Amino acid sequence: MNEELKFIVDSTKELMQNAIAHLEKEFRNIRAGKASPAMLGNVTVDYYGSQTPLTQVANVSTMDAHTITVQPWEKHMLHEIEKAIMIANLGFNPMNNGEVIIINVPVLTEERRKELSKQAKAAAEAAKIGIRNDRKEAMHEIKKTDASEDMKANAEIDIQKLTDKFILEVDEHYKVKDQEIMKV
Repeated sequence: MNEELKFIVDSTKELMQNAIAHLEKEFRNIRAGKASPAMLGNVTVDYYGSQTPLTQVANVSTMDAHTITVQPWEKHMLHEIEKAIMIANLGFNPMNNGEVIIINVPVLTEERRKELSKQAKAAAEAAKIGIRNDRKEAMHEIKKTDASEDMKANAEIDIQKLTDKFILEVDEHYKVKDQEIMKV
């Protein structure tokens, strides 16, 4: 295969892998009823004047399936961490006992589960759109090369195979996440 065509196929594969990685990150932010330290992954705390990720100023862990605990490295940070969790607008009500912050994760209602499933579906569709756009861009780049028509056709077939593979992977990820969300 022509060096230029090989580069196009390889870079398209990398872009599609990035779409999958982004989807996995999106799915981690959609809670599925079970308490997880990842639920607080986007929380940043004002730590001596700079916004710092929560995990860099405290130990975040789960006590059980419905409780997250946040134990700061420095006790004077309790109030700041509590405030940051409230500001993050995650729907949690943190409780401070003077030592640690305890967050009770409420059980999901059926209506909320359906809403989260729709969110997951939308994220999966966005990933598929990204993958198809990567395919479209690659096909356009292939047409612009000065390789022979046979080589171009083979490269287009490779791109289509990659597209099909990654679309299937998105569907698998969604199926697993949907089952996780709907499980009571």
